[in-house]
Amino acid sequence: MEKKLYVGGLNYETTKETVEELFAQAGTVEDAAIIMDRERNDNHSKGFGFVTMATEEEAKKAIEMFNGYELEGRKLIVNEARPREERPAGGGYNGGGQGRGRY
Repeated sequence: MEKKLYVGGLNYETTKETVEELFAQAGTVEDAAIIMDRERNDNHSKGFGFVTMATEEEAKKAIEMFNGYELEGRKLIVNEARPREERPAGGGYNGGGQGRGRY
């Protein structure tokens, strides 16, 4: 069964292909993604991403091999990805400005 891994500490210039090639040393990479900063217009990553390994065993091997591994001058943080948390609708700062302007 597939297992998704969090990969943090990436150099902002690291490419998806570089991450795929690295993790392929631990097994079959089903998918890899680097999270990009949407607020910047220069294709700048946020320094983290996700790799989906084909099996749980390969995922464990990748964690052992690459957690603390130095890639392009940065030490990687590799662990099991947690489920995405639900975010409240509406967004905004401080709950949309509630609590301001009270006298």
